[in-house]
Amino acid sequence: MVRESLKAAGVSYGDLGGVAATYGPGLTGALLVGLNFAKALAAGLNVPFVGVNHLAAHLQAPLLTEEPPEPPFVGLLVSGGHTALYVVVPGKEGREGLLGFKLLGETLDDAAGEAYDKVGRLLGIPYPAGPAMDELARSSTGEPETFTRPLPRGLDFSFSGLKTAVARRVAELEGAGLLEEGKPAIAAGFQDAVVCVLTEKALDACRKTGLSTLVVGGGVAANRGLRDHLSCRAAEVGVEVRLTPLEYTMDNAAMVAARGYHLLAAGITSPLELEAVACLELGV
Repeated sequence: MVRESLKAAGVSYGDLGGVAATYGPGLTGALLVGLNFAKALAAGLNVPFVGVNHLAAHLQAPLLTEEPPEPPFVGLLVSGGHTALYVVVPGKEGREGLLGFKLLGETLDDAAGEAYDKVGRLLGIPYPAGPAMDELARSSTGEPETFTRPLPRGLDFSFSGLKTAVARRVAELEGAGLLEEGKPAIAAGFQDAVVCVLTEKALDACRKTGLSTLVVGGGVAANRGLRDHLSCRAAEVGVEVRLTPLEYTMDNAAMVAARGYHLLAAGITSPLELEAVACLELGV
């Protein structure tokens, strides 16, 4: 894969000025595979190694456009393992392009993507369920099921109660022999609830911080329901939404390289002894 990427970019190993890899957060086993390979490659090439926070990389991805948004702005991170809101600030002098982050709110239980996977399992959709759930929701031709919008105080999120409400409705329909025909309406109702919560919390964060630009990153940022609803609501309240290009929403090397590039440009490198951190936080 590395050789294919270098070939596609028209460069060789000798052209590399550094090697970047995610060291957290995530599943330890997966982190170790990439981390150890990257450290070995950097040592072999005698170039700097840079450990990258996976969450920071997701929020760097929306800037991989011809006209990237200028910080500060509100960042909404929505993925399988994380749902959080940040104020994203510019790097200090000498660290242009190196974003900093201040947490505004996060999920108190399930992440949005995790909720999609759990509800998808209830509906017989294999992991990862997000894309198929999106398609199923959009296929619904009748009224969607109505589920409560979980809105904890402040800018935090909560999706476990929504999952429980869906599970109860699935059990009711299954008992009545109506589950198969009711799946699109359930998916549509569930997606409406998630999308509305993410949208209103994100726009509330913009209002409270006085920032008029909202950047959205993470795997759930590929969800068409979220992209459509958020764009429409933001336009109504005068907030500019900058969505991650679809090819950069899921976990990808480009976002890690982008974050690594700015770290290296700021003179920030990591020791080869750097270890994987499964529960890594994101800070300034």
